[in-house]
Amino acid sequence: MIMNDKGANIVQQSLARWDIDLFSSAFKKHAYSIYKDLRANSPVHPVNIPLERKAWLVTKYDDVVAMLKDHRLTMDARSDCRTGPLPPFVEKKYLSTNMLSSDPPDHTRLRKLVQKGFTPRMVEGLRERIEKIAQTLLDQVQDRKQMDLIEDYAFPLPIIVICEMLGIPSEDRDQFREWSNTIVDTTNHPEKFQMFSQQVREFTQYLQEMIEQKRKYPEDDLISRLVQVESEGSHLTEAELSSMIFLLIVAGHETTVNLIGNGGLALLEHPDQMEMLKSAPDLMEQAVEELLRYYSPVELATNRWAKEEICLRDTVISKGDMVIASIASANRDEEHFECPDELDITRRENRHLAFGQGIHYCLGAPLARLEGQIALSNLIQRFPDLRLGVSADALRWRPSYLMRGLKTLPVLL
Repeated sequence: MIMNDKGANIVQQSLARWDIDLFSSAFKKHAYSIYKDLRANSPVHPVNIPLERKAWLVTKYDDVVAMLKDHRLTMDARSDCRTGPLPPFVEKKYLSTNMLSSDPPDHTRLRKLVQKGFTPRMVEGLRERIEKIAQTLLDQVQDRKQMDLIEDYAFPLPIIVICEMLGIPSEDRDQFREWSNTIVDTTNHPEKFQMFSQQVREFTQYLQEMIEQKRKYPEDDLISRLVQVESEGSHLTEAELSSMIFLLIVAGHETTVNLIGNGGLALLEHPDQMEMLKSAPDLMEQAVEELLRYYSPVELATNRWAKEEICLRDTVISKGDMVIASIASANRDEEHFECPDELDITRRENRHLAFGQGIHYCLGAPLARLEGQIALSNLIQRFPDLRLGVSADALRWRPSYLMRGLKTLPVLL
């Protein structure tokens, strides 16, 4: 990224004041430059998070891996080690009682309920259907001169796939974008969350009605199977069931939307890499791994709290402090990646952390990879002269705390 004087000033001022605002559009725009300075000067950096006593942003690869695997950190915001009021999102137990917000043994039990549906073998069985969806979406824009790569392609493809897997009616798919964005964009941001509380209530009510419908009329889908598990006397509570469905809906498409959108942007910003991929389409699997590293779809790992005092480098993380591991920063760490700020689809040593590490490694990684490969392959084949419809400076990142994704991506066909 080439940064002007104003951008450089933002970086230096943020470091000097020690008040980096992870929720601001300025941070999102200049994040990679800020991360680079943090890795060099303050790899475990204090940040302000609403409702938290103290929070630490961890930016170096080795430290991020260590934190993602450290049993001394809890994912449960209701843990006794954490002080202060619960964030509004966490108070909604029907949305936050899931495997991503729990520790073993609850995490192990919840993950087992759904992991069979996301094995590489099961996902590979979806290849033909995903190919058809991608081709249909591109057919719809074939005769246009331009499109919004997010609105017309990156969003609908994964939401169709996950809704079909779960058994959600096609007419309800578009509503999920608004609901999903509401939850993802307001994590740890109580003021903004309150603005959309009505939408959260609507989402919760929808999930509960869907569960009742599947109880009465089960079908061959993932929600029906989860409902059946509950009815057979499993320890799956009603709140866990609702929250699990919510997590699968959100995680099942949010990451892939960003993978397709960010990946498309990266290739358009690097025409030499785009041309290489056109001439050697067999590089697509390798290219997707590099795109996952270069513009990580998930910027920050889900929040964790210290269950006891932890010493990381020269910093003492006290019991109850929040730890925020930056996946995006780790994926650009100079100590682990040669020329990390360069996009290289032939990169061999690419142990990126886009899907996390440890027991919370993304369950949907095989599905996201397959969707990304198919989506980008079809896009490049159908529109070999694809180019940006606006200047790169005009693009805006979503003001999302955890995710890195574009609001829109206008392209000329």
